[in-house]
This record gives sequence, structure tokens and C-alpha cells, in this order.
Amino acid sequence: MSAPSISRFPVPELQDLPDDIRELILAVQEKAGFVPNVFLTLAHRPAEFRAFFAYHDALMLKETGSLSKADREMIVTATSARNHCLYCVVAHGALLRIYAKQPLVADQVAVNHLKADIPPRQKAMLDFAIKVCERSHEVNDDDYAGLRRHGFDDEDIWDIAAITAFFGLSNRMANVISMRPNEEFFLMGRVPRTK
Repeated sequence: MSAPSISRFPVPELQDLPDDIRELILAVQEKAGFVPNVFLTLAHRPAEFRAFFAYHDALMLKETGSLSKADREMIVTATSARNHCLYCVVAHGALLRIYAKQPLVADQVAVNHLKADIPPRQKAMLDFAIKVCERSHEVNDDDYAGLRRHGFDDEDIWDIAAITAFFGLSNRMANVISMRPNEEFFLMGRVPRTK
């Protein structure tokens, strides 16, 4: 029995990709030890690949604001679960476990952040992210005031909303193309690393 495809659409061969995309994928492989399927599936459309990862990096790798890497991954995990995106829940849940150094947190957040072992500040952040995910048209001054009570400023609020919105796009594309998560993600951050 052959392995299932990672996408409904053609997945280009690494050697056939434009140099800049191939180099980026090889750098990710060097760092992670494998190539996350999102890189291979989105390489089907090089111009969109470049735009996607430019915005992804602007949101997820920025070093300003009060959101930690774990906070950012927590937003992705919680909202991706609401959007029923298997790829993003599994992949970003793995990153959340690693950044938070908590093996249970991603599952808790994906199922019900209100029952998760996280502080009130993160619960408020996720309340807002879920509202943006499901009912952005209802966001109002009370939402801003609630976040400010937990120490978030307007730039942080923008980040929470932008991460949620960006991954709403990502979730929908991953679902439409049936992007499969790499098996490596399932155990990452759950068990101690062996040398």
C-alpha cells in the first residue's frame, strides 16, 4: 500500500523549484530534520508561496510586542481547531508544545481553551482570537478594553487579529487541498528528545 498523497494538487519535485524556494525549503529541512508538507504543497504556485511565507514570517517571527512565540502558536492552534484544520492543529500544536515546554497544552487548547491549563491572560487572548475567527463583525470596544486589562496594547491586538485572519486563509487552503500533516509533528514536544 502506498503512502497517501500530501495534497490533492501536484507536488513539485525539489529540483524543479525556483532557486529561492528550493533554498528556503532546504534551510527548513536542515533546521527541522524534515520538510514540513506545507512548504512542498504551497510550492505548487511559487508566487503565492513567496507571498504566503513573507506574511507568515512577518507575523510569526517578529520580535516586537508582548506576544511570545508560544502565544502566537497558541492562537494558531486554537483557531485552526475551530476551522477544523488538521494540518495546522497538528503542526502548530507541535510548535506550541515545544515553545511552551508543556506536552499537554496544545491538545487542551485545541479542544477547549477555557479548560486548558493556561493563565487568564492567555484565555483572554484566545477568547478574542476565537471571536475574530468566528464573529469578527461583532468585535467592539469591550473586546479591546478586556484585552487591555490583561496588558495587551493596540499593536498586540492587531497581532492577535492578523494571526487569526492569516491562518483562517491557511486553514481553508489546507482543507481544500487535503494537506496532510507530517508524521514527525505528532510526537514533537510530547516526549523528551533523545540525543
